[in-house]
Amino acid sequence: MRVAGKVVLITGAGLGLGRALAKALAAQGAIIAANDLTPINLDEVVAEIRAAGGQAIAYEHDVSKKLDLQGLVMAVLDDHERIDILINHASVQPHMPLLDMDEWDWRRAMDVILTGTFLTTQSVARVMREQGGGVILNIGAADGENRSGQRAAYLAAKAGVLAFSRAAADELAPYGIRMLEMETRRDELDAGVAEALRLLGAA
Repeated sequence: MRVAGKVVLITGAGLGLGRALAKALAAQGAIIAANDLTPINLDEVVAEIRAAGGQAIAYEHDVSKKLDLQGLVMAVLDDHERIDILINHASVQPHMPLLDMDEWDWRRAMDVILTGTFLTTQSVARVMREQGGGVILNIGAADGENRSGQRAAYLAAKAGVLAFSRAAADELAPYGIRMLEMETRRDELDAGVAEALRLLGAA
């Protein structure tokens, strides 16, 4: 798949792999719809893309909330009329011992990472069904991340994302929607970008 001219919606585009992918795909001619909840990070990545000659628009929405998520999808469609690629990267990472973890931190991780992936996939896949197809890439965590400790909520949610992706792939295939998944480590950002580009056929 060549990404030049394709509309790519990336959740969690303000930091980490999401930010790196936004810049890498924009450099190859993709039109980036960058989503995040932190305005300063979001504005920075959009400014960097535009300064380099790329195309990007910032969308500040909470993907864990259905109404806000639907507002995000409608805003992207208003601006671009289609969504060709969705990359689900939004996450939160509470760092605390399991025995001390508050229920709110657990639920927030599940809501943003797992529920957010479900809601975004569902809404965007409906758009892609009407378009005749599209690509969805979901980001999970590699097994080696388990050694870092005090990240039970994050890792549990990321494991759920991978399981969700495998189950959803068969359901979405008849509509011409390719469901992709990948596992990444925080300390291997360049490798994560390379693998994502390989999966998308953009390398």
